[in-house]
Amino acid sequence: MANHRIAWLPGDGIGKDVLDATKIVLDGIGFDAEYVHGDVGWEFWCKEGEPLPKRTIDLLKDTDAAMFGAITSKPKTVADKELDKAVRDKGYVYRSPIVRMRQLFDLYICRRPCYAYPGNPLNYKEGIDFVIFRENTEDLYSGVEYSPVPAEMLKIKGMEKVAPDAAISIKVNTPKGCRRIIEAAFDFAKKEKRKKVTCVHKANVVRATDGLFLEIFHDVASSYPEIQPDEANVDSLCQWLLKRPHDYDVLVAPNLYGDIISDLCAQMTGGLGFGSSGNIGIEYAVFEPTHGSAPKYAGMYKVNPTATILAAKMMLEWLGDVNAAKRVNDAVAAVIKEGKTRTYDMGGNATSLEMAEAIARKC
Repeated sequence: MANHRIAWLPGDGIGKDVLDATKIVLDGIGFDAEYVHGDVGWEFWCKEGEPLPKRTIDLLKDTDAAMFGAITSKPKTVADKELDKAVRDKGYVYRSPIVRMRQLFDLYICRRPCYAYPGNPLNYKEGIDFVIFRENTEDLYSGVEYSPVPAEMLKIKGMEKVAPDAAISIKVNTPKGCRRIIEAAFDFAKKEKRKKVTCVHKANVVRATDGLFLEIFHDVASSYPEIQPDEANVDSLCQWLLKRPHDYDVLVAPNLYGDIISDLCAQMTGGLGFGSSGNIGIEYAVFEPTHGSAPKYAGMYKVNPTATILAAKMMLEWLGDVNAAKRVNDAVAAVIKEGKTRTYDMGGNATSLEMAEAIARKC
């Protein structure tokens, strides 16, 4: 019997391509696992009205962790738009399966490393090395939305300025949600001997929700005197990340801000082909690249699989196999620095599988 049971969720488009490549690396380090396929994504929404079927939820409950490929979340072509209307006529409502997984399994940490591997021609600057902790279950992604606004809500004090035909999304930050993501960021900083944690917010304007996040940040920071607490408005932070990226170490943010700065920082360290993400809870975790499904490349094995391979490295760490995770990371670093094997985004012509094979040989 294998040591681990891993839910294997290719999803849409290039999801299968990058997971196939990742398995080459996992096999190369001798990772002992049973990979169990799970249905997820656009195809199953069109067929069944549910992009995350119950059978897949049951599978997740019966596995140690999940590797997730990519997802199509909205129509991209005219044909898709027609299909979108057809399934909506059946009463289907699309809900992001990755967001739903985060909420169902309380995967409250979204951890996104931002590291500029030496020799990567796509690096914005060399030496960038910080980690983003994004709250993963609350904020504007809580799913509390109305369009139009219910009449009874318009009677609430302060809502009189909202038009009845408006669409509203409610930003939800709770003390528990704020505290646990902030503590996770400080715990990580302490464990990894990082020196500073920066709170990302807009509390000068969004006073209630972001004000709560900032207040709890300073309360938590007082328990970690060896770590420097720092704070920045999200808009100002974006310019300083570009101007002085080496000033940052660990950043912690509510859901939406964390999502935005994560993509910015991924581009600074090679693009989405290098952006890995861990959706982590107390008892379960789902690991994924941050890129989309790129349907025009599906089945071509053209795209850079490094983001997914680095997501698998995070999975190995979470499962406790730190040595295997280090081997994968060192192999990725060696292949990038050597520069002999590069996918098209890096100026080369290697396939996804060839990139994975080069990394596996270095493990």
